[in-house]
Amino acid sequence: MSEPTTTVLVLLALAALLAGFVDAVVGGGGLIQLPALLLGLPHAAPVEVLATNKLASFCGTTVSSATYYRRVRPDPRTFGPLMLAAFIGSACGAAVASRIPAEAFDPIVLAALLIVGAYVVRSPSLGGVTTLRFAGRRHTAAALVAGLVIGAYDGMLGPGTGSFLVFALVGVLGYSFLEGSAKARLANWATNLAALAVFVPQGAVLWHVGLVMGAANLVGGYLGARTAVARGSRFVRVLFLVVVGAFVVRIGGELVGLWG
Repeated sequence: MSEPTTTVLVLLALAALLAGFVDAVVGGGGLIQLPALLLGLPHAAPVEVLATNKLASFCGTTVSSATYYRRVRPDPRTFGPLMLAAFIGSACGAAVASRIPAEAFDPIVLAALLIVGAYVVRSPSLGGVTTLRFAGRRHTAAALVAGLVIGAYDGMLGPGTGSFLVFALVGVLGYSFLEGSAKARLANWATNLAALAVFVPQGAVLWHVGLVMGAANLVGGYLGARTAVARGSRFVRVLFLVVVGAFVVRIGGELVGLWG
């Protein structure tokens, strides 16, 4: 594959900056970053696009996770098992990523997003404060299942992973949107690391592009995490619904042929 021009690199960096901000608040940065890579690198193999996207996202989730950890202090009894299961799931998903067509996921992801969005809209008090629905082993088991399933999806494809993690932590486990977003960043960091552990030995990462985008994603992730902490759960909830709605429009439009 030929090297991208300086103009393309700048545009990809801008997309990564915005993706890092959105991803740090509610997840869903892949909605911006992955299509940008597909447009900017039309001759790259699908696995190269996925691997390069993971490198850029890893940079952003590293700084946003650290920022959330310092300022929110999430409970390790939840994010520990969640991160472990997400890491394992992502590694398994990445191992089969090149064998599964992306279009096979679109109808399932669209249905899931519609359910998630409708549930949050119909529950205005959801995620305002932390009210845990499970305790002890049941809480840990729910975190493990969520991490494993969503991690596997992230390793195979990726866009929307952070949003699904946030919803699992808020809608299923009962955390506030701010607490859920903090734990989701830590789990998303683990899924990105696991995917890279598979993609790097395969030689799939386009390092020059990935590091430029990673630097921009890192800045966006830092700004997004600080904004979420400062603005609180209400801001995170609103942006969550905006991102889910954008996903529904994009994926739904692709399925009905409005755009490629």
